[in-house]
Amino acid sequence: MIYPDFAALAGRALIALIFLFSGIDKFVHYAPTLGYMQKAGLPFPELLLIASAIIETVAALAILAGWKTRWAAAALFLWMIPVTWVFHNPAGGQEQMAHFMKNVAISGGLLMLFAFGPGGISVNRSS
Repeated sequence: MIYPDFAALAGRALIALIFLFSGIDKFVHYAPTLGYMQKAGLPFPELLLIASAIIETVAALAILAGWKTRWAAAALFLWMIPVTWVFHNPAGGQEQMAHFMKNVAISGGLLMLFAFGPGGISVNRSS
């Protein structure tokens, strides 16, 4: 049956687009993003910003292509844990709670990719 493979491809694309746009946005809007990270009181904000932009962009492209999908999903899942708690504290009001829950849902999708891989339409199916 071909439908599960297309569903997996579509799901990968939807999750990848979130991180691809976010990673590229960090490069395009470097100064404002750096200011936001400095305001959060993070140590080494410039290093963290560059690392975040690279991790999000590269992992998103890997997931989109279906290359090393499990590794990329695991990296993004682990990256999301501190990012979610630092920037979207659920005690910070309704908007932050919404962002927190969105990140929880995205994390669930990343765990599904880690558990089941990229599906049949991918660069390498077992990654």
